[in-house]
Amino acid sequence: MSAPHSAALAETASPLASDVRTISVVSIAHGGSHFCQLMVPPLFPWIAPAFGLSNTQLGALMSVFFVVSGVGQTFAGFMVDRHGPERVLFGGLALLAVAALGLGASPGYAALLVFMAVAGLGNCVFHPVDYSILNARVHETRLGPAYAAHGISGAIGWALAPMFVAAVAAVSSWRVALFAVAGVAAALLAFAVWQRASLGVAKIPSAVPREVAGGGPAARADEESRFAFLRLPSLWACFGFFLIFAAALGGMQSFAPAAAFKMQGLGTEQVALCLSAYMFSSAAGNVVGGHLIRDPRRTALVAGAGFGFAGLVALVIAFGQWPGAWVPVLCGVMGFGSGIAGPSRDLLVKQATPPGATGRVYGVVYSGLDAGLVVAPLVFGLLMDAGLYRAVWLGVAALFALLIVSALNVRRSAHVVPRPAA
Repeated sequence: MSAPHSAALAETASPLASDVRTISVVSIAHGGSHFCQLMVPPLFPWIAPAFGLSNTQLGALMSVFFVVSGVGQTFAGFMVDRHGPERVLFGGLALLAVAALGLGASPGYAALLVFMAVAGLGNCVFHPVDYSILNARVHETRLGPAYAAHGISGAIGWALAPMFVAAVAAVSSWRVALFAVAGVAAALLAFAVWQRASLGVAKIPSAVPREVAGGGPAARADEESRFAFLRLPSLWACFGFFLIFAAALGGMQSFAPAAAFKMQGLGTEQVALCLSAYMFSSAAGNVVGGHLIRDPRRTALVAGAGFGFAGLVALVIAFGQWPGAWVPVLCGVMGFGSGIAGPSRDLLVKQATPPGATGRVYGVVYSGLDAGLVVAPLVFGLLMDAGLYRAVWLGVAALFALLIVSALNVRRSAHVVPRPAA
């Protein structure tokens, strides 16, 4: 998208009411994608005995999901830039509904793996779609709150999923719980179609130039311009930051609560509560983080402080002996620290984005999230199978410490962002 057109489009979408509608629809869809990301892990206690699965096999289910999502996210970014985000968004929500239905009807482990791949394909579209819409439709002065709302919706989706699926499974079965998730995804698809005018996606043209007839130097120049953004150092610094962030998050989402169950003697209800407390508090951290980074010079400082605090709490959980009721509280405190960094990471990516490449940049950078979430369940699952429960929490703490270094690297690499020729 050209800069003048983007500015004109933002101007037409600048009234507060229009921006609020756009932010709300995008955030609700984003929250639904995060909800579906955690439709399976809380059901591990039911799925494992049903099919005789080990923790490593359970972790592989999530790894398949995020491998497909990570690879697909980059391609989804190109599709958004070429065709616009509307159809891509609808397709993603439809695939999530189909995947949840398939998972609930799966007769064995192989079928679970197939439908986790389908779910990953549905999940891959959201960050390229969401940020393409927000950056084009929302006035620049309200992008900070827009990013915060986007992050909050994701955290709330993550927080609601464990409680929802565990509650349904407890009164019926894990299969019914997944069928219920399919209903949620279908309802979100209907909502997005109903509110499509609020997205304004019909006004977003393709950012990728059409091929020049006959090829030649002009065609080659067009092709090179599509990939010029890959030479930005800030792009890969952000990718690495997101990969480490996702590995820490993956440890919390997959096996850290279960490790606390083994270490501290928690009840099964408290295990699910640990993850929900972490995610709800992360949403609150996003609100604070969005306020603190109104001065962009604070971005790396705020992120480093939040991650450092979260890492310290992980160490407290790893080495302390706590009553069962205290562990979810500590997980909530930990989530608040990590949530503070959410808006700052999105602002850094926007600063690293050349004109007309929003979908591609966000597709590549946010595939780092999926890459980290591929590795984490496998590594932490192996630690769980080896009985190294304390090591799970020490690994999460180490990843938060590494994030402090990574945040400083992002700040240095994004200090000056070159703009490749369109």
